[in-house]
Amino acid sequence: MGLHFSKEEFSQRKSKVIQNMKDQNIDALLMFRQESMYWLTGYDTFGYVFFQTLVLDQKGNIILLTRAPDLRQAQNTSNIEDIRIWVDKDNSQPTDDLKIILDELNLKGKKIGIEYEAYGMTGRNALKLNKSLENYCKVEDQSELITKLRVIKSKNEIFYIKKAAELADKALDQAWKYAKAGVNESKILAEMNKVIFEEGGDYPANEFIIGSGKNALLCRYQAEKQTLNKTDQLSIEWAGTFKHYHSAMFRTIPIGKTNPKHIKMHEACVEALTNCVNVLVPGKTAGEVFDIHAKTLDDLGFNKARMNACGYSLGATFSPNWMDWPMLYNGNPYLIKPGNVFFMHMILMDSDNNLAMNLGETYLVTENGNERLGKQKIDLVIL
Repeated sequence: MGLHFSKEEFSQRKSKVIQNMKDQNIDALLMFRQESMYWLTGYDTFGYVFFQTLVLDQKGNIILLTRAPDLRQAQNTSNIEDIRIWVDKDNSQPTDDLKIILDELNLKGKKIGIEYEAYGMTGRNALKLNKSLENYCKVEDQSELITKLRVIKSKNEIFYIKKAAELADKALDQAWKYAKAGVNESKILAEMNKVIFEEGGDYPANEFIIGSGKNALLCRYQAEKQTLNKTDQLSIEWAGTFKHYHSAMFRTIPIGKTNPKHIKMHEACVEALTNCVNVLVPGKTAGEVFDIHAKTLDDLGFNKARMNACGYSLGATFSPNWMDWPMLYNGNPYLIKPGNVFFMHMILMDSDNNLAMNLGETYLVTENGNERLGKQKIDLVIL
């Protein structure tokens, strides 16, 4: 088995989940989030796009219900011993197979928590599941039960995240090396990904975001690849990824002659990030981090250009995105704790002048403050 953590660490995680279930009087938990399955058992797949659930009851029984292609996947990557297969066929009903498992565990009439907030839990699957459990048991949305445990990283997880940060730094070196007039964005992407894979990294949970010219104002990946002009702007958001753990970064790189407004925007991003770093400490809330970001950029005249969130937690996440709970937005009451890892991004998109400026870094919250995991300079680099 290719397990990335010790038996002891997996055992501790399982005990924490069961204790949480007992505290909330939940007799069993149906996991649909791949992140939960990976954290709890090591199970590593993209088969979660189909109906797939990991059942855990208060007694510690763990049973995976999945499709045939994921049988060996679970055997090779996880510590799950009881793996059940539902069979692909026309009008198949995996919820019937799940019901058999629930009966075995004597869960009829009991209270079951379900991770509804999961990419594999499509609306159709949720409807089928709810219908199958009608008059069978009580159900409760427990989408965040494990997520709230995952948000505090262990020493081993921090080791992986720091390795991911090293890969992100190396990718930035490649971006600076190749981001020149006449170079296509495809080449830059290829070189950034190449160094990550060569160093033992993984695919990130979402695509790198890259865009120049008007596309520098986008903060999502899209398929157009442009060649950089003599005077241009290039925005890139990427992550180093190691054992599915992410460390993200964001930069806008002016190409050729610099627009003075770019410099002002970068200065604003640095000031906002610096202020956010000072608030990202144990005892403060996620909302307070956002508020200082918003106040800083608003006071500098960039209210129209900024976003309504300035970052989010990072960890071991799966497609379609690397954003994890919780997010840094107005009023979020989540209390920041040591062991949290947050990606903080200062994003300015000035549509009136068609100018972008982005600055993003990943931070580990420590007992007394935080540590920036990337080691690259945050100065404006003009190529």
